[in-house]
Amino acid sequence: MTNSIYPCLWFDGNAKAAATFYCSVFKNSKITSENPMVVMFEINGQKLMGLNGGPHFKFNEAFSLVVNCDTQEEIDDYWNKLTADGGQESMCGWLKDKFGFSWQIVPSIIGELMSDPARMQRIMPVIMTMKKLDIEKLKNA
Repeated sequence: MTNSIYPCLWFDGNAKAAATFYCSVFKNSKITSENPMVVMFEINGQKLMGLNGGPHFKFNEAFSLVVNCDTQEEIDDYWNKLTADGGQESMCGWLKDKFGFSWQIVPSIIGELMSDPARMQRIMPVIMTMKKLDIEKLKNA
């Protein structure tokens, strides 16, 4: 028997709608099983569970999913899709989708750009002025 660890996302009766939405945003994603209480789905191979738990708990920024993007086109695409229909932009590459769930849409080179402390000191003020991250502006900082 293998242990499997995956996040459970608590929804107020709309777990299936959320799973369907996320599977439409990310390629290689699918709903793997469902019943009235639970929807199991995968986003790019990452297993998740959506629970129709009711109105008792709400999402907050203490838990988010990070999407590493190789190009600005990818950043723009995910940003636009996830903020559509009531999603909200936040700061520094963070956003909330229409279900109130937080995402971080970041360039895959962010770790490399920030690995040098001197460069990180130049990049952080630039990041702090952005909502959606701009790869070229970060490279030029």
